[in-house]
Amino acid sequence: MLKILGLMFRFSLEDMNLKPADDAYGFGGEKTAKQMPSLTQELVFLILQFFDEEGYKESACMLARESGYYFDLKFFEDLVLDGKWEEVERYLSSFTKVDDNRYSTKIFFEVRKQNFLEALDSHNHPKALNILMKDLKVFAPENEALFKEMTQLLTLDDIREHQSLSMYGDAKSARKIMMLELQRVIEANPLLRDKLKFPSIKSHRLRRLINQSLNWQHIHCTNPQPDPNISTLFENHVCQPQDSHLFSQPIETNSLPSQAPALPASASPANWNPSPSSVNYSAVSNGPFSLVSPVNPDPTKDDLEDSEIVSEKKPSGFMDRVKSPVNSPGSSHSSLFNIPIDLPKTVVQTLNEGSSPVCMDFHPVGHTLLLVGTNIGDIGLWDVNSREKLLSRNFKVWHIGACSMLFKTALVKDPFVSVNCVTWSSDGVLFGVAYSKHMLQLYSYHGGINIQQKLEIDAHIGGVNDLAFSKPGGKKLLVITCGDDKTIKVWDVVNGANMYTFEGHDTPVYSICPHTKEHISFIFSTSVDGKIKAWLYDNLGARINYDAPGLGCTTMAYSANDQRLFSCGTTKDGQSFLVEWDESEGSIKRTYQGLRNDSLSVVQFDTAKDRYLAAGDDHVIKIWDMDKVELLTTIDADGGLPANPRIRFNKQGSFLACIANENRIKILATDSGHQLMHTADFSLVGSGDLSDTLRKLAINPISTVASAGVTDAGVPIIEVQKNLKNVKLEISGESSHQTKIWKPLITRPSQFQSLQLPSHVKENMISKLIYTNAGNAILALASNATHLFWKWPKTDLHLSGKATCKVVPQLWQPRNCSRFMVNDTTGSNPQEVVSCFALSKNDSYLISASGGIISLFNMLTFKTMMTIMPPSPAATCLAFFPQDNNIVAIGMDDFSILIYNVRFSEVKSKLEGHHKRISGLAFSNALDIMVSSGADGQIIVWNVDGWEKQKCRFLQFPAPVALTDTYVQFHEDQIHFLAFNKSHLAIYEAKKLECLKQWVAVGSSCISQATFSCDSQMVYASFVDGTVSIFDASNLGLHCRILPSAYLPPTTSIEVYPHAIAANPEKPTQFAVGLTDGGVHVFEPQEPGDNWAVVPLPPDENEPSKVD
Repeated sequence: MLKILGLMFRFSLEDMNLKPADDAYGFGGEKTAKQMPSLTQELVFLILQFFDEEGYKESACMLARESGYYFDLKFFEDLVLDGKWEEVERYLSSFTKVDDNRYSTKIFFEVRKQNFLEALDSHNHPKALNILMKDLKVFAPENEALFKEMTQLLTLDDIREHQSLSMYGDAKSARKIMMLELQRVIEANPLLRDKLKFPSIKSHRLRRLINQSLNWQHIHCTNPQPDPNISTLFENHVCQPQDSHLFSQPIETNSLPSQAPALPASASPANWNPSPSSVNYSAVSNGPFSLVSPVNPDPTKDDLEDSEIVSEKKPSGFMDRVKSPVNSPGSSHSSLFNIPIDLPKTVVQTLNEGSSPVCMDFHPVGHTLLLVGTNIGDIGLWDVNSREKLLSRNFKVWHIGACSMLFKTALVKDPFVSVNCVTWSSDGVLFGVAYSKHMLQLYSYHGGINIQQKLEIDAHIGGVNDLAFSKPGGKKLLVITCGDDKTIKVWDVVNGANMYTFEGHDTPVYSICPHTKEHISFIFSTSVDGKIKAWLYDNLGARINYDAPGLGCTTMAYSANDQRLFSCGTTKDGQSFLVEWDESEGSIKRTYQGLRNDSLSVVQFDTAKDRYLAAGDDHVIKIWDMDKVELLTTIDADGGLPANPRIRFNKQGSFLACIANENRIKILATDSGHQLMHTADFSLVGSGDLSDTLRKLAINPISTVASAGVTDAGVPIIEVQKNLKNVKLEISGESSHQTKIWKPLITRPSQFQSLQLPSHVKENMISKLIYTNAGNAILALASNATHLFWKWPKTDLHLSGKATCKVVPQLWQPRNCSRFMVNDTTGSNPQEVVSCFALSKNDSYLISASGGIISLFNMLTFKTMMTIMPPSPAATCLAFFPQDNNIVAIGMDDFSILIYNVRFSEVKSKLEGHHKRISGLAFSNALDIMVSSGADGQIIVWNVDGWEKQKCRFLQFPAPVALTDTYVQFHEDQIHFLAFNKSHLAIYEAKKLECLKQWVAVGSSCISQATFSCDSQMVYASFVDGTVSIFDASNLGLHCRILPSAYLPPTTSIEVYPHAIAANPEKPTQFAVGLTDGGVHVFEPQEPGDNWAVVPLPPDENEPSKVD
């Protein structure tokens, strides 16, 4: 009987001797390091990337095939699905031969078999016979009977007449099925599997290396010119001497011709770069190879690292008087000599916000002051001159009682609030903040760090999407808002009165643009359905109705001279438009070219100097001359920009702020702006020059609260008031001055760095938390028995891949794995479960339990390798024996400790001595002991040689306290250990089991968890009131406390607090906490070299008690 052809030569992975991924590591062993690729191989990859970026697809595939370095699985799949069998074989033959191994034999057989069947199905018997005799005969020696049966198919009119091929469909479907099988075998083939992944390379890397080479050549020129002419790469660059009058010409007159933009990142095949960098070096993608101006005045330093910053030897004479286009580190990688000299192009500062910035506005008078709003409701004021954050404010409801019940209900349902817009008034004495829920807040600014709360308005139902100040007719200052409730509202900034409400949009209003022209004051508004309306300051409705290009979300802005109107927007399909309007005709006058057609978010834009338009698009800043539709140039700001970065010019156009990845804001400057940074001495207002508006506000300095007039009908008031008891709203005022001295009390996010780890799953309380020993990931065990694993990626901007607050990690799962690691909970009571886990020293294995069977997981695959000992009793504490990962200590609910050999699945010893469940286990390599602790308050020392009890002692307390679970952890010296329970921290010497120092939480909140820092110099302790305290490990003196207001939203329930805590194994000052609501936060000081607090507490406060 003929075998089913679809199963021919289908060797199993076991037949091919393929070991599963679990065996990549020996149990307790380390993975073998791969040999680094040669420079020649890396050069080939750079050329492949260049070909791909430039659209030379066939050349790229030819080079990949001829070099044999990269097997493009997607290209191969396309050939198979198109039935190009000769090309399929030619491509395969560049990497492997038929008889190289059984994987390769399988691949060639499947391809030739499909070609044979298609020839038969199309009744091309001569071709089928040729394939059989020339291509398939090579497989006959291994299975001659099979070959004969395949020959018999030539006698059939329809191959489906054969029983085994009765389900054969058409060629297209058969190819797809075969490709799935081929992919599996290719990925298992040792000759191919290491060639399937294209290395992660920063965009346009080859061009950038050439630019660096040109820079290096330029700094060695005898007469380096500020505008070098690069005409060839075939010879070394040499600047020719020029007359001095040439340097007076504008740089743009000598700019090199531009070329077509490079392919967008999304157009590149996914297989070419599985982790594309967000950096787009337009210097080499949007123009010819060009020099980046030298920026380092040290002629002895040849630093050709990835920064592309080089040294310059400054010539003497008149050249000293010529300003270089770039005169400080951080110059953009764009084609700088294509950028007009009056545009900001040099990165002069990078500001690091504590959370993701979403909107910005420069002060209209103090040109170096930047107001910032973030995605967690914070606002900050920066002096970009000194890179100093002058002040920071968290979102707070000033007067919750005056707010509508709808707002209170929304806050209870979802306490998270972000900033949608921040804007200064035209004189800079007021600024407004629009939030994602109902609220508008106005502040008065008095210079320096002096701001005052002035007005809080419950403005809209839903989000307040935009705000603007206006003074129609030059009279009273008003603030205008728009929102999700489809309205535009006008407010008096002095008393908060609602002057006008404009209704007429059918969808939420996205943006507003007030303006006065020829003594007529009006407001443009745009809605999310692409409708543009214009309103006068009356109640007669919209006077003008336009359609935005593409009917997308749109923003509008006038040029600085108020003569020209522009708009920029993006449709739901991602198509973006930047246009100039003819106001008199109500039509589009000019449509600018160069925006992408597949944007994932709305493109934002700004205007500068009555001449330029700028938009954040495709990871760069794109610049247009207002009078020309062609793209003028791009600026990448040294890379690291999101796909659609938000940008903002200052009023003079000398500074450009751009939101970057990792919570950063990059400040670009012109030459004059750079000079301003060194001369600016800004003082906004003195005692005698207050504006009229500020004088009116000063009459009543108490902040006012106004209502939007929204109805609260139908809202269950009693229920809301009850729920609000669990929402911590800070409604009291805050000092307008922020001290620059560290305090022992940390109350604000601006005083330290924190990062909430992302999660698309809603978990319950975090029961356990741990860093991997490599310091690049965090593992959490939730109370619902689910494990969450966050891993920091290695990127061009984060080469170490280590845990940091500056980079957001990924909630990681292995490839082809759709579920998390989940413990067994059979027969357990969720209210009584004690969760526990332990990680092997090589981070390869996890042993974990949540009241049910103990599971051993492979951390590489998330697969359950084995299960251990079904309850009861249940496991309550786990620890790997450091000398042998196959030995695990298991603390039990029946007060015993089991020493278990995982390899042989047997209990080696059972230790007894505690009187309540085991809660803590810790090993000392130096002393060859294990210390255990339990809910009985007892500590026992065990000898690991024979597992005999050596010493035992109960915790010592200055006063009687209730016994609770007690935990232990060894000091770095392996001689001392930390012991703690909910009311007590203590340092013990292990040999004598002597308590050296202790701290008792008398009258304080209970301790929920504690841990040593990785260098054992500090103890991090969390409390059930949400506070995190940092102690000096040498004497348990309190360094500082982090209050929940510093890391939790102001409306978080009082029942949310850190339940688990873990210290980074490599950074002594970094630790993480797991909360009772399932959140995980990482904390570290503001700057990398900082310690936590340095100001001691008064001697009578929380001093540790000494035990004699």
